[in-house]
Amino acid sequence: MKVQYKPKRNLLETIFQVEILQGMALTLRKLFSPPITRQYPLEKPPMYPGFRGQHALVRDAVTNDSKCIGCMRCATVCPSRCIHIQYHDDENGKRYVDEYSIEALRCVFCAYCVEVCPVGAITMTEVFEYSDYDRDAIYFNKGALLENWDKFIEGTGYDESYVNPFWRPRGVNASTLPAAQRKSVPADWTIEGQFVGTKVRQEQETEDMAPMEESNV
Repeated sequence: MKVQYKPKRNLLETIFQVEILQGMALTLRKLFSPPITRQYPLEKPPMYPGFRGQHALVRDAVTNDSKCIGCMRCATVCPSRCIHIQYHDDENGKRYVDEYSIEALRCVFCAYCVEVCPVGAITMTEVFEYSDYDRDAIYFNKGALLENWDKFIEGTGYDESYVNPFWRPRGVNASTLPAAQRKSVPADWTIEGQFVGTKVRQEQETEDMAPMEESNV
């Protein structure tokens, strides 16, 4: 890395304190420039791809209950340990989820729970306005999470197949994802579209050229 030092001031610049004058000039220009602060809540911020908002449990259209199968992957991978699940197995060994709760105030919004869910039962909606004066109101139990989902799809028109493709990390092979999350993404989100170092790119080009050279022999 090349370090560029600031040129030394001459006598005239030292006497008149040019840096101070430059700073005051910048302040004066910004004083009369239009404000850039968003006038919230009159001006809503745009929702960008992959936004992680309010938690919700996807409601199954057939059973009218959560799609969660109680595999415990989300609770296991959660770094803040804010997911709590209670379940029971019937006489046939089928698992039923009795309670699913999320302490939203402890959540770091990493979306690991969404990434590992094999059936797409847990999601993070585009809703961000859910502050409250009571901590218990942001402790989402199973019923509250299902209500969050109902409100979300009512306002957006999504259904139970909703999966945000941008929740998965860049460059992940789609074949390694759960079936419910294999959604198409832009080219720059795939392995081929990722920026790699010069050495790696040269190796890839060499590997691509080898089959062509063999075929011409």
